[in-house]
Amino acid sequence: MAQEGITRREFLKATAGVAVAATLPIELFAHAHGRDTLRVGLIGCGGRGTGAAIDILDAHPSVELYALGDAFEDRLNASLNALQQEKKDRLNIGDRKFVGLDAYKGVISSGVDIVLLCTPPAFRPIHFREAIQAGKHVFMEKPVAVCPAGARLMFEMGELATQKGLCVVAGTQRRHEPNYIETIRRIQEGAIGKIVGGACYWNQGGLWHVERTPQMSDVEWQLRNWLYFTWLSGDHIVEQHIHNIDVINWVLGTHPVRAMGMGGRQARTEPHYGHIYDHFAVEFEYPDGIKVLSMCRQIDNCAIVIGERIYGVEGTADPAGTITARGETWRYNGPKRSGYKREQENLVRAIREGKPINETRAVTESTLAAIMGRMSAYTGKVVTWDFVMNRSQLNLLERAEKLEFGAMPVDEVAMPGKTPLV
Repeated sequence: MAQEGITRREFLKATAGVAVAATLPIELFAHAHGRDTLRVGLIGCGGRGTGAAIDILDAHPSVELYALGDAFEDRLNASLNALQQEKKDRLNIGDRKFVGLDAYKGVISSGVDIVLLCTPPAFRPIHFREAIQAGKHVFMEKPVAVCPAGARLMFEMGELATQKGLCVVAGTQRRHEPNYIETIRRIQEGAIGKIVGGACYWNQGGLWHVERTPQMSDVEWQLRNWLYFTWLSGDHIVEQHIHNIDVINWVLGTHPVRAMGMGGRQARTEPHYGHIYDHFAVEFEYPDGIKVLSMCRQIDNCAIVIGERIYGVEGTADPAGTITARGETWRYNGPKRSGYKREQENLVRAIREGKPINETRAVTESTLAAIMGRMSAYTGKVVTWDFVMNRSQLNLLERAEKLEFGAMPVDEVAMPGKTPLV
């Protein structure tokens, strides 16, 4: 992997001479720990978390699932049942099953080597801080924050992970797919000439929701419908469209410097859809004046468009595998491999070989770019990178840190021109 190789070389150059027990080669790891297995703890037992657990168990025979944690016992049990059907011989969980809002602490302190952070995004910075401070390797789903305060904490903990020699891989799986890797390598080497612009899309239909029962508190109802609350998901521009924004950042090798966005809530207006928008359109400006159109929508019976486009002075490219330039078209025709599988394989390989990789900065920059777009659409203001990095007071992290089951009103729907930029 070209991108992964660059990251490793830069890391090794910056931390030459640092020896960290957590990332010793597997033989030394086994000697130090008295075992040759890598113990994994899953935090967040929804569908994506269960899938991530299966994928990391597939990554290498030395991996075993050692602990589970979720806010809700029924979700933990459903995940455990699915895992027993798929990977019964790879489970060594025993009584290491933790339930509640503090379940992550039990998993991290249970003796695991790797933690999978797969809860709603609001909790990612909190759980990542706990894991890194405890010296654990991490796989974390995207996005990794829902506000600037959370993103700043992620940057800080990412640096600490580097200092400790820990491996961190993010759920931006396109960065692990051979077709994207090869195509973006060619783009960066000049296949379409100087890049002058781009576009990215995630336009699809609606998603699931969970009906409220009389027994559910406000907090439980919102947690079970986390997609529809900005403080939990970041809105779908952050939770889902980050994939496409991340590809643009990857191609350009940087993050946007400003965002001008718009959006609204037109089709999904029922109470069970919380308070998020159902469509966004954002113009991101990158260094050198490169403009990128970003568009995402979750409305039924509309056109479905998911992907990215890059425009150069000599042609255009679809980073998923097509380049048209100078009158010729190149299409990727190499091996196909699931990014979900490869991201876990790359994590386990890095730990076993003692060659740390750390994707924290890249996924956090993409997360914060998406947050910029949301903040611009919510307020009607132009939002700059300098503002979100250094001056924004928006802190949704505090709510997640102090959360208890009980009453919590639904936030008002943002209104451009009235909702303040903070």
